[in-house]
Amino acid sequence: MGILIKPVVTEKMTVLGDKMNRYGFIVDRDANKVEIKKAVEQMYGVSVLAVNTVRYHGKIKSRYTKAGMLTGRTNNYKKAFVTLAADDKIDFYSNI
Repeated sequence: MGILIKPVVTEKMTVLGDKMNRYGFIVDRDANKVEIKKAVEQMYGVSVLAVNTVRYHGKIKSRYTKAGMLTGRTNNYKKAFVTLAADDKIDFYSNI
């Protein structure tokens, strides 16, 4: 998969896809906007107008167990919001 790891399929992103023609992807942390644009255009055959990226830092989580308190960290990741041209659509549910 290289640059695109997985699409973000949530209720909020579905509404953004319907209203603003914007879709979300979890992408490689080292990928830049130009690489993300090329990867989306190549994989889905659409024309991309804009790419916005957000870097999420993993949260520190802790829980109590029989063995004591365990602490850890969730993964860091990067999310990209891709705006498509007015006549293009991406259907994530077609392969199900």
